[in-house]
Amino acid sequence: MSGIPDAVPRRPWRPEHGPEPTVRCWHGAGRPALLVRSAGKWRYAPVHARQDYADGSVAYQVSVDLLGDTTATHQLYTWPQPGLRVAHGPRDIDADRQRWGTDITGQPKAPRRR
Repeated sequence: MSGIPDAVPRRPWRPEHGPEPTVRCWHGAGRPALLVRSAGKWRYAPVHARQDYADGSVAYQVSVDLLGDTTATHQLYTWPQPGLRVAHGPRDIDADRQRWGTDITGQPKAPRRR
């Protein structure tokens, strides 16, 4: 049995918490992902958004299957904490297209317009 605790979700921002956080969103295949410890196991969690708060704290909004039953939910987690790990960073889709003529989804580059 691992001594690593499950990740603890953070409550969503509300006006009484102070200034709104700055939010950065990722969409599609290029998004980063975390591993979230839940029910004693590491779960893969694609990141939808990063929230930077005025107090210097950072939180990530992820989609994660907490119980391993294929039911994904959106959760917000403060970074860092023992129950979170980086699965991988964001992909640079434009760099993939330039290098290989395709991106990780297999879509070819759009033809140039004259």
